[in-house]
Amino acid sequence: MSSTQHTPPTGAGRRAVVTGLGVVAPNGIGADAFWKATREGFAVLDRVSREGCEELPLRVAGEVRGFQPQEAVEPRFVVQTDRFTHFAMAAADLALADARLDPSAGSPFDIGVVTAAGSGGGEFGQRELQQLWGSGPRFVGPYQSIAWFYAASTGQISIRGGFKGPCGVLADDEAGGLDAIAHARRGIRRGARAVVVGAAEAPLAPYSAVCQLGYQELSRSADPDRAYLPFTADACGFAPAEGGGMLVLEEEDAARERGATVRALVAGHAATFTGTDGWQRSREGLTHAIRGALAEAGCAPEEVDVVFADALGVLDADRAEALALADVFGPRTAVLPVTAPKTGIGRAYCGGPILDTAAAVLAMEHGVVPPTPNVVDVCHDLDLVTGTARPAELRTALVLGRGLMGCNAALVLRRGSGTDRP
Repeated sequence: MSSTQHTPPTGAGRRAVVTGLGVVAPNGIGADAFWKATREGFAVLDRVSREGCEELPLRVAGEVRGFQPQEAVEPRFVVQTDRFTHFAMAAADLALADARLDPSAGSPFDIGVVTAAGSGGGEFGQRELQQLWGSGPRFVGPYQSIAWFYAASTGQISIRGGFKGPCGVLADDEAGGLDAIAHARRGIRRGARAVVVGAAEAPLAPYSAVCQLGYQELSRSADPDRAYLPFTADACGFAPAEGGGMLVLEEEDAARERGATVRALVAGHAATFTGTDGWQRSREGLTHAIRGALAEAGCAPEEVDVVFADALGVLDADRAEALALADVFGPRTAVLPVTAPKTGIGRAYCGGPILDTAAAVLAMEHGVVPPTPNVVDVCHDLDLVTGTARPAELRTALVLGRGLMGCNAALVLRRGSGTDRP
């Protein structure tokens, strides 16, 4: 009997669950290292050390140090791809190993890949353009045509893993990480057995950094401890970061049938667009997204136990987010735990919400709300967790994301059925 005959019917009854986490972040490679640093509130923002960035106004960022692509990815793939895809392929391997998913156990058409990307492969593109202008067209490699492309990570992960199921890429702003999870969830509902989903970015090559200098929201601070302070009167923008993560989503019944550990349920998602006319407008868009995600999850506002905030670090944007939470949660906003672990590592664009999602899954498993590094004096009526982690019974988490181009997204996660992992 073929594997497709074992696939449950398509439809809304097919639930998507998280069975694997893979992380390549400034504060740790692998879910365990990432969680330890996140739980302890370690701040790893530092002066940008990448060659060619020394004289740029961008002073502070979150760099993934110690990552050697040759140790994580086969040489033939390394030469074809940019750093952002190296991160994604390494994270995908970690996620598949964590899920203990054997792709050869079923049809390759049952497994898909979805990624989000905000900038593509700037480092690879810059190197090849320098070769073009410095040495001539014969010195430009053939992979220049594909390595920079937004879809490169999806393509290379699917080729490398032999995944022939539904694949896609979202060329999106920061909220794209959450939108990619929703897209993967739709693939599960339509019949896929599993989807490898996530995002990783590498925005710290000189070319990429110069492109970001047009963002008014980018922090120009040279002090790593002061460069990214959302929800405070000293907020001066955000510090960017490289890295990201990948998740393995599976159809719940198929995951349980093979004995997988269900780490979390992807319960609800909604997205809105409020444009670039001012961060005040994101209040309405984020409010609508949160309510839509809760409605899809069948979740009342009082059931939410923790919020992983977008936390842009811009006064108007932070105020809009705090007001959006008040619009949804009312007086409970003052006692609802809110956290933004990304202040310790920076915003990895599309990869940032994936890291927040991974942190939310781990927080629910361990019953701990991680702190918001570096932030002390909160100037909004929020119960922002700062200083040290806070023990809590966490059954439902809300993850928020906004993009510089006006996208807003909200994701509702429910705690999984078990955390015992061999």
